[in-house]
Amino acid sequence: MTGEPITLEQASVLDVIAGELRPHHRVVIRGGVIERVEPAGAKKPPAAPGRVIDVKGRTVMPGLCDAHVHVSAWTADLSELMRSSPFYTAARAAGILSEMLSRGFTTVRDAGGADFGLAQAVDEGRVVGPRILFCGQGLSQTGGHADIRRRGESVVKGVSASVNLGRLCDGVTEVRRACREEIRKGASHIKLMLSGGIVSPTDRITNAQFSEEEIRAAVEEAEMAGIYCMGHVYTARAANRALRCGVRSLEHCNLIDETSVELFVKYQATMVPTLATYDVLGEEGLGAGLSAAQIAKLHEVKDHGLRALEIASRGGVKLAYGTDLLGPMHRHQLREFALRAAVQPPLDVIRSATCNAAELFREGGRTGIVAEGARADLLVVDGDPLHDLECLQDPDRCLAIIIKGGVFYKNKL
Repeated sequence: MTGEPITLEQASVLDVIAGELRPHHRVVIRGGVIERVEPAGAKKPPAAPGRVIDVKGRTVMPGLCDAHVHVSAWTADLSELMRSSPFYTAARAAGILSEMLSRGFTTVRDAGGADFGLAQAVDEGRVVGPRILFCGQGLSQTGGHADIRRRGESVVKGVSASVNLGRLCDGVTEVRRACREEIRKGASHIKLMLSGGIVSPTDRITNAQFSEEEIRAAVEEAEMAGIYCMGHVYTARAANRALRCGVRSLEHCNLIDETSVELFVKYQATMVPTLATYDVLGEEGLGAGLSAAQIAKLHEVKDHGLRALEIASRGGVKLAYGTDLLGPMHRHQLREFALRAAVQPPLDVIRSATCNAAELFREGGRTGIVAEGARADLLVVDGDPLHDLECLQDPDRCLAIIIKGGVFYKNKL
């Protein structure tokens, strides 16, 4: 490892795996990774110390992960988004990404919309934001959750494919071809629309979407490429079909039941609740562009999300942090902490946004932990998150330092 080292002295290191704070520690960063984590009294190496910052006992913890975002969705009106200039959308996405990083999110998994170009711009430092794991466009059947046509429309004119959150494909052959296109472009996962949704105009929440043959074809294509499928679902029926077919990350899941919990555990799949989006849509959805019909669908699922999280948590389901916010509602990204804390202890919520998310991303041991060899994605926090999650919900006051890839993006010390 090369480059001048950065040392955080007198740190209380949050070990998210063990679930404990380790006071009086030193964290040494070099070349964008964590070189050492050791007691502050350990003998220093003879090499030049580089940059040293005394964090004075503050908590040093992993950068946060959001496993369900739409960084290109600058509006909740998806038909407006899909008719917009891709250049305008990229400019708006840059602002959304910068704000995500300022909240402490150093890695996000995009669930439809972002592509290799936006991810590359972030990696090269041309856009400031969290690292993006992207799927490209989500896959939907005709009339499914990514079909934005109204009932009277047969063709949507003026839609820009480059800012479309999803693409339509019907039948095993088309599904395979769509998967291969997204894999060709560098997708880290494949998104499948497997039930009805709130913003889609012609389906019902209770709809199951894609045949099992189509789902299995997508799963096979993903696994051949060494990646996995994530699935948009609400009902137990849709979730259970997906789990049996090999989908390993299920989003939302508001209407699941105990049978779904058993299958999650059996197949070692991960559930990504997105409570914040329903909470915020209930407050701001009409003003953000949702129709009265879409608000009615929102109420079908909103009040069930917390119960689904509770039975999943109690049943031992792997849980990752997700928000699924759109348009101006992205600013509520940290509200998910408060909502989950109603049924989960702080440590479990923190794990969902760190080590659990990293395992879902297939980056366990490299992301979401403070340990030797892990990415130097770190936060320095005023407060003890294990006892008070509010310190993660007020970044202006409580986030003293944000480091991504060994680079400082905020330093109040």
